[in-house]
Amino acid sequence: MVIPQQLPLNIRLRDDTSFATCYPGDNGLAIQSLQSLARGEGEQQLLLWGGAGMGKTHLLQAACHLAGEQGQPALYLPLLEIRDYGVGILEGTEQLGLICLDDIHLVAGDAAWEFALFDLINRQRQSGGRLVMTSNDNPRQLAIDLPDLVSRLLWGPVFQLKPLGDAAKIRALRLRAERRGLDLPDEVGQYLLRQYPRDLAYLMDMLEELDLASLTAKRRLTIPFIRSVLNQS
Repeated sequence: MVIPQQLPLNIRLRDDTSFATCYPGDNGLAIQSLQSLARGEGEQQLLLWGGAGMGKTHLLQAACHLAGEQGQPALYLPLLEIRDYGVGILEGTEQLGLICLDDIHLVAGDAAWEFALFDLINRQRQSGGRLVMTSNDNPRQLAIDLPDLVSRLLWGPVFQLKPLGDAAKIRALRLRAERRGLDLPDEVGQYLLRQYPRDLAYLMDMLEELDLASLTAKRRLTIPFIRSVLNQS
């Protein structure tokens, strides 16, 4: 894959971010649309929005993995990490088959970034490439000063991601655990939701920590074992 030289080299996809480890809940249509786009089918542009911890980053990285499997060059760009590099980081990216921009709300009100995003959307559309963006807020309500940018953000489908309920979060954790070869009993999942923040991204990171501890200690995931691990963290 050809990557513009100015891109920072420390941006990497997580190996475990795939659609196989994503529990859809009430977001089935949004996820199906994203999968179609990543395969080079359906819409050319898509925007997902919802609060922090909704799994937006996971979905973008899963889309990049899927596009790569289809032989399409893909690039994940988290604006939280790249915005300080300046807008030049987007130059030439329209040559890629798929660009995934995470957290566009972070550059709302920044004139240089607003125009760069406007320009990228136009270039990507002209090149025939595909673009997925995420935002914590409804794109219609972002504090964007460039009026034409708002209309460009709405060129493709816009999906609000719905939060998972507690039962669905446990199923999502069990699905991720199974992919790691772990058994996560229901009582353990319920314990995690009672004792720790219910943010799904936080819980997934915690599961990764528990997985490493379980492998090292050669122990099953039980409530006493989890207490012993997390109380030392």
